Amino acid sequence: MIHKKVLALFLAASVFGPWVNGPCAIGQTAERPNIIFMLADDQGWNGLSVQMHPDVAASRGASFHTPHLERLAAQGMRFSQAYAPAPVCSPTRISLQTGKSPAQLHWTKAAPAVEGMRLVEPRLIKSLADSEVTIGELLQSQGYATAHFGKWHIAGGGPGQHGYDAHDGDTGNENAFKFEDPNPVDIFGMADRAEQFMKDSKASGKPFYIQLSWNALHAYQNASKAAVEKYKSLMPDADEKQMYTAALTEDLDRGVGRVMDAVDQLGLADTTYLIYMSDNGSGGGRKGSLRGGKGGVWEGGIRVPLIIRGPAVAANSWSSVPVVGYDFFATFCDWANVPASAIPSSIEGGSIRELLRNEGKGTVKRRFPGLAFHFPHYQSEGPQSSLLVGTLKLVHTYDDDRWMLFDLASDLSERQDLSTKLPEQAQQMRAQLEEYLTAVRAQLPTKNPNFDPNAKPSEDATRGKRGGNRSGPPKGKGK
Repeated sequence: MIHKKVLALFLAASVFGPWVNGPCAIGQTAERPNIIFMLADDQGWNGLSVQMHPDVAASRGASFHTPHLERLAAQGMRFSQAYAPAPVCSPTRISLQTGKSPAQLHWTKAAPAVEGMRLVEPRLIKSLADSEVTIGELLQSQGYATAHFGKWHIAGGGPGQHGYDAHDGDTGNENAFKFEDPNPVDIFGMADRAEQFMKDSKASGKPFYIQLSWNALHAYQNASKAAVEKYKSLMPDADEKQMYTAALTEDLDRGVGRVMDAVDQLGLADTTYLIYMSDNGSGGGRKGSLRGGKGGVWEGGIRVPLIIRGPAVAANSWSSVPVVGYDFFATFCDWANVPASAIPSSIEGGSIRELLRNEGKGTVKRRFPGLAFHFPHYQSEGPQSSLLVGTLKLVHTYDDDRWMLFDLASDLSERQDLSTKLPEQAQQMRAQLEEYLTAVRAQLPTKNPNFDPNAKPSEDATRGKRGGNRSGPPKGKGK
């Protein structure tokens, strides 16, 4: 059933006609492809055996074995500069559903606030509001069969309340912990449900949209016994977490392989886009290729693997154009021929269709110039915001009110502050970032009038500094 808020937008579109110059302009073809969007959890830029940048060896994880994702990359396009909307999971997930940044949605952190710090974290809206129009609802309005399997983690009554015909309910990290071998963290159960949904949709003659929000890499202890034994031999000097994470990574790759094989065996490869990315970065990569990790807006926290296979996508191709997760909202609308006037004007992403059709080259037209990331919280570090324009990246740390400028083309690890050498660019980008945060009504940290530097914070504010690739909290307490 089409939700009434989508129906109203759709009727408006039929009256006023499509806005062909908008971010979701109607395509030139009436064909509507199937879409399978696979989202890994806590998987860093170098968390695959797929090299994600053609010139950066450290963008490939030497300890991992992901042959099916290697196959996906060989058949499709890799994005060397892809970003999650947030450096933590839930804000990214709600951003993907709505096409808006976490800053605009006022949901910028997953874990509880840390109290007793120099700055007070803003209060968050931790639920997908019924007033938000989701990609599931818009695709439903165009006759798509829709499914969401795996980790939802954004409340609001679950996927069934927001445009999904089939789903696993209002789930969180608990699903990762309750599924063990032979179905570690429900990887193979999810793949099987996706295959059945493809079969049913094909039989009904409907195009389909499936989001597979994998529970991995949470609950790494639940990796399959066979994979664990393999990595005990391959990584005799690794600690338990590293070894189990490598094992679960290979289990996840096997699940991806099952989905790929199902698409091929059902004869859907020529009409189906397969997308694979992660919900946040998770560490810096070997030899310091990326700085920071989960819970910060350095590259290590937000740069993620992204691979896309599908119609008109050149095999073994690359794109160096920066893209962000909320671009998929506009892209899916573009593919599905959703009338632009039926889409909220507040979305921030732009369609990447041109990049996929043009061997990775082109531009992405978004509501705001540049890419802004906003994390006004304490987690791996203190509150931060950043802005990427071209190869230049501005980082603001709120605790010490410091503004730093980096050129990612020559300094991927963000170590050489150029703010004093390029003062005009730094000042211009500062004004642009501040204008953006004002435009989306982003919440900022505020001064703590009761701050005691000798008091212990309510929670470990340095969490994540040691853990690079965190696989999750204790059972039942997922963030």
